Amino acid sequence: MAPPAIRLTAVAASALFALAALTACAPDDAPEGGFTFTPTPSATPTATPTPTPTPTAQAEIPTDCRAILNADVLAQLEGVPLNDPAFGASGPQPDGSLICVWGDPAADATNLVTTISYVSRGPALEQLNKLKDEDGFTCYTPDSGTRCEKTWQDPNYPVTSGRTLYWRDGVLIDTRYSNLAPTGYTTAVVAAIFG
Repeated sequence: MAPPAIRLTAVAASALFALAALTACAPDDAPEGGFTFTPTPSATPTATPTPTPTPTAQAEIPTDCRAILNADVLAQLEGVPLNDPAFGASGPQPDGSLICVWGDPAADATNLVTTISYVSRGPALEQLNKLKDEDGFTCYTPDSGTRCEKTWQDPNYPVTSGRTLYWRDGVLIDTRYSNLAPTGYTTAVVAAIFG
């Protein structure tokens, strides 16, 4: 049997250990001001659909393909059919964009297609930089926007084809053409949209 001093020390140590264990499980005293943390049961997480961001643009896309052109450009396009169903989707689109297709379905190598759509700054500048760096487009910054353009010889017909893009304030004007390039076309569209 252990001496009384050792037994007393062992009992005291056991009591201190039990007190320390109980203290560790007890909640902290509430801080001054009476705040008390009360845990609440967590709910089962449910999937919440993430809304698709809506582009914010300072300009509004028109809904009329003739209204985006001035009298001079319209005179150059006189007699050219607009938005013939043979070319597919054209005119105002459900997403707010506008597609204008000038051309006769019987003319294989003569047409002009403009798509005006909402595109935010990051994706627009990434696209324009890629065209400049990888496809040899010439880019500059007229009328508070960014314009990139390039022309080339059509590989199948003896005509000039090209593409002109203009981005400003969340709106991208993208025109592809073949053997039909009215003078001042993009400038007229920019003026109609941005004033």
